[in-house]
Amino acid sequence: MAASAELPIQVPARELEDLDRKYLVHPHQRADRNERHIIVRGKGSTVWDAQGNEYLDAMGSANWMAQVGHARPELAEAATAQMMELQYFTGFDVYTNDSSIRLAERLAGLAPTGIDRVFFTNGGSEGNDTAIKAARLFHFRRGEPDRTWVISRRLAYHGCTYGSGAASGFDLVQHGFGPHMPDVEKVTPPLPYHSEFYDGQDPTDFLVNELEQTIERIGASNIAAMIGEPVMGGAGVVPPPADYWPRVREVLSAHGILLIADEVVTSYGRTGSWFESDRRGMNADIIVTSKGLTSGYMPLGAVLMRNEIADAITAEEGFFTGHTYFGHSVACAVAMANLDVLEREGLLERAKQIGEWFRSDLAPALDLPTVGEVRIAGATAGIELVADRQTREPLLFGASAVSAELRQAHHVIVRDYNATVVLAPPLVIERSQVRQIADAIVEVVSRLGGDGTLSPR
Repeated sequence: MAASAELPIQVPARELEDLDRKYLVHPHQRADRNERHIIVRGKGSTVWDAQGNEYLDAMGSANWMAQVGHARPELAEAATAQMMELQYFTGFDVYTNDSSIRLAERLAGLAPTGIDRVFFTNGGSEGNDTAIKAARLFHFRRGEPDRTWVISRRLAYHGCTYGSGAASGFDLVQHGFGPHMPDVEKVTPPLPYHSEFYDGQDPTDFLVNELEQTIERIGASNIAAMIGEPVMGGAGVVPPPADYWPRVREVLSAHGILLIADEVVTSYGRTGSWFESDRRGMNADIIVTSKGLTSGYMPLGAVLMRNEIADAITAEEGFFTGHTYFGHSVACAVAMANLDVLEREGLLERAKQIGEWFRSDLAPALDLPTVGEVRIAGATAGIELVADRQTREPLLFGASAVSAELRQAHHVIVRDYNATVVLAPPLVIERSQVRQIADAIVEVVSRLGGDGTLSPR
């Protein structure tokens, strides 16, 4: 008779925290921040830590994902079924696997018209690296090897790898890493609230003129692509003016410059559509996705591109890039199950409904002296904090103080991006939970002073 499997030993929460400090190196973790919150369980829009404390997940696993919520049995069952058939087989060269083929076909069917080819990655940073490589190689294979420059925007976040980090518009991403990828130029972002960026002009007029001048200065024949988020995430949930992307696209097309839409955050229902770039009029040549593709259940990304780009980069020696787990069978099966849930439960429409809940429930925040603007895009919201409402000076350390207090006093998990508190909950979040989140934010921010400190409750 076979011996029964032993249950894992339950390690006390405090011991886990000590082990974490001893062994793990965390992204974004500063040495002077010693606290730990070890999340061990989730259900829907709620998670629990190792001490049994319950939290409302207002940030989709604290990282813009978890579209279908935590602990969905459908996704676990899809992973198990695929593992029992085939856990993985490479997609390199002439090899492939059926799970990745079916997912690629489905993504091409959901994508904007003209976007028909798919290259799989493990995440968003890798996806943006891949898109930049593809854009440069596309021009090289067409006899324009000097087209190496990439235009990005200040306050953009595209990742932390070599190419994606260089394209990101935050100094912090680039500090201490030595030389970054050359030939990257950053232009002003579309952030109408900060009218001081635009010298008194209409924001889109200013930005289009700046883009044209940048192209002239670098030389159109030297520029491969421009990369941009349809709605800027790391900048604090920033929807652009309605005419911004169509006019940018027109300028780029006139000079033969490709447009890469970074939809790592905005795709797969987060803002209420499959692809936000299509709704914003980007007419992108390459679309980079991840996060909501599997709702965080497996690491997977997909770079979608036009046929002519795929044909060019696979000609001659082929597209010499890709990581070991390209088109991982289990990840692709989970992605298919995730897309099924998004469709079956109407979660794209629900994202729009969540946005309306945010709009009404966060309205009282606009009366608070340290709130400059509340920005909403589907089931995503950003509350920008200011030291002075007249000057619109950002309250840079206020958002981190608010985030910590929300977690400790209200057990609500959000993210702070510079001066902005950001929300991106699972799309299955309940009406009462949205109200609870908004009430907690208003309560905490009402105690925030112009110097970034919180008064006691």
